[in-house]
Amino acid sequence: MKSKHFVSLGDLSRDDIWTFLDTAKQLKLEHKTGHSQHLLKDKTLAMIFQKPSLRTRVSFEVGMTHLGGHAIYLTPSDIQLGKRETTEDIAKVLSRYCDGIMARVFGHEILEELAKHSDVPVINGLSDREHPCQILGDLLTVWEKKQRIEGLKLAWIGDGNNVCHSWLQAAPKLGMSVSVACPKGFEPDDKIVEYAEKFGPKVEVVHNAEEAVSKANVLYTDVWASMGQEEVAEQKKGSFKGFRITKELLKQANPDAIVMHCLPAHYDEEIAYEVAHGPQGVIFDEAENRLHAQKAIMALLMQ
Repeated sequence: MKSKHFVSLGDLSRDDIWTFLDTAKQLKLEHKTGHSQHLLKDKTLAMIFQKPSLRTRVSFEVGMTHLGGHAIYLTPSDIQLGKRETTEDIAKVLSRYCDGIMARVFGHEILEELAKHSDVPVINGLSDREHPCQILGDLLTVWEKKQRIEGLKLAWIGDGNNVCHSWLQAAPKLGMSVSVACPKGFEPDDKIVEYAEKFGPKVEVVHNAEEAVSKANVLYTDVWASMGQEEVAEQKKGSFKGFRITKELLKQANPDAIVMHCLPAHYDEEIAYEVAHGPQGVIFDEAENRLHAQKAIMALLMQ
């Protein structure tokens, strides 16, 4: 890989993303057919968590086990980033102990600081700005379900948040158009939208969910208020009433559209239970594919 770290999909080329996806697909096939994958034998991943997570912790730990390595879970009390010790010193110390660092944090600048001072690969397990591991797993899921990515349309319904940002940084590079539907005042970052517009496929931000899902192949949503934003959760409920994925909204997309959610879900807020768990929902396929996508990241960066 040209890139030493996996901090932002904005750092990666089209070819880089496809290298990760091809590797993930191959590792998934090998795992399903019982082939050994000890590509990271005796290697250790340090996992820094400011935000707890079911999928992120389990998928990285299981992924390292599949690859023959070991993962160490570091809680917020174990490492008080920038408080008890500087982020720079933490990066330098962990580089002496471990072969890679995964961090799930609030501020994106923490990941950039870790990457700047680390001698080993740094992987973004989530920041308030971006969630690249999620989107790599999502792209693998779309590829599996649709047998292609180029020429498809993604309709994002809801908050223009970190997951939305990473979709915008990746999908247009692979030939996928993106229509973001959100209430006024909750749009994705202007600079990330401008970045996405450089790659050719249509990128738009609208304020009407029906407009966004027209002819869409993929419908995607996320919780309206992420962890750490609980104080605005109730306020957002009023603003987001028209931005739910329901059976009625799904009917306005392509008949074979798939429905995605990065989980955890607040059913009957951003998405109806019967849609998420219905025949067009692929939420558990994409949850599984986090494992295979992250194994590809670790295998390519940490070998």
